[in-house]
Amino acid sequence: MRNVARAAGARAAGVRTAGVRAALVRGAAVLAAVTVGLGASVATASAEEDGPALQVPEQALAQSLSCTGDLEDADREPVLLIPGTTQTPAEFSWNHARAFAAEGRPFCTVALPDKGMGDIQVAAEYVVSAVRTMSERAGGPVDVVGHSQGGMITRWALKFWPDTRDAVDDLVGLAPSNHGTVVANGICLAPGGCAPAIQQQRADARFIATLNAGRETWDEVDYTVAYTDFDEVVVPNVETPPLLPDAAPPASSALRDGGENVRNVSLQSICPAHPADHLTIGTSDAVSYALVVDALDHDGPADPDRIDRAVCLQPFQPGVDPVTFPTDFAQVLTTVADALVTTPPVATEPPLQPYAESAGAA
Repeated sequence: MRNVARAAGARAAGVRTAGVRAALVRGAAVLAAVTVGLGASVATASAEEDGPALQVPEQALAQSLSCTGDLEDADREPVLLIPGTTQTPAEFSWNHARAFAAEGRPFCTVALPDKGMGDIQVAAEYVVSAVRTMSERAGGPVDVVGHSQGGMITRWALKFWPDTRDAVDDLVGLAPSNHGTVVANGICLAPGGCAPAIQQQRADARFIATLNAGRETWDEVDYTVAYTDFDEVVVPNVETPPLLPDAAPPASSALRDGGENVRNVSLQSICPAHPADHLTIGTSDAVSYALVVDALDHDGPADPDRIDRAVCLQPFQPGVDPVTFPTDFAQVLTTVADALVTTPPVATEPPLQPYAESAGAA
């Protein structure tokens, strides 16, 4: 969390500049079409500075964002919660949303189109819009917490929409698919293929290669990655022993560059043999939630040394009702199954958008 003085000092300027930024993005396409000469050059420069113009209609972007609490006068940075593949914001309704509301922490959720099963490049526009809108309302940077694809997708936004880097303070990924998963490779061998987003999260997908081309992180953002050795969805995701660096492939979730602003944390490094899997790490696990709160409430990424080891004995994170947990978690599983069955498969991953084609070492 950036210090309060910085956030407060940036509030007024942030509102003004964010408003100008939004106006530039909305007007870029029109200006490019109706101006020539110098005017066209100015429009192009503005578009490049803020990234490509968003193609999703503004109304759809606005309707996807739902906020709780007072973003304008909050004493802490608002948090954007991003669900994983196959999920909707309901994934957070019985855990993080309850906990944040009880803490008085303002937060928003963004509903990715098609339950996160469509083209991730399109879904990323929803994240860009959500970050810009929240930052404008808050008058400063916001934090992002995402599960699985939701923990990875903001990195696409940060890579191709540079203005979002100053609008995001902390990015916390819970079992994010940062380097894809071999499980997706297997799923997509089915006749007809698999959902677009699953194609894009294959370990060998062009989307994943483009996401990680060049630098993986940006100095303006603090990154916390929490993952579990027992992840059955994002694979491989086992922490490599420090004394045996070549004993196993690097964890897929872990980021592979950056400095003190990046922290990759295996839950088992805090609580040995901790049983969290891919779904529980983002919905009910007390250890991962402790890392989330530590990252949000301190400068820089989460620090495992600040985590009270008593959390290892807690069966659920704050916000989870033990009585309704079986029903709540069953609904998550039902949503997964429904999305996998009803989403039309595609034989290949969606083509890269023109802005990403020449990413190279950008």
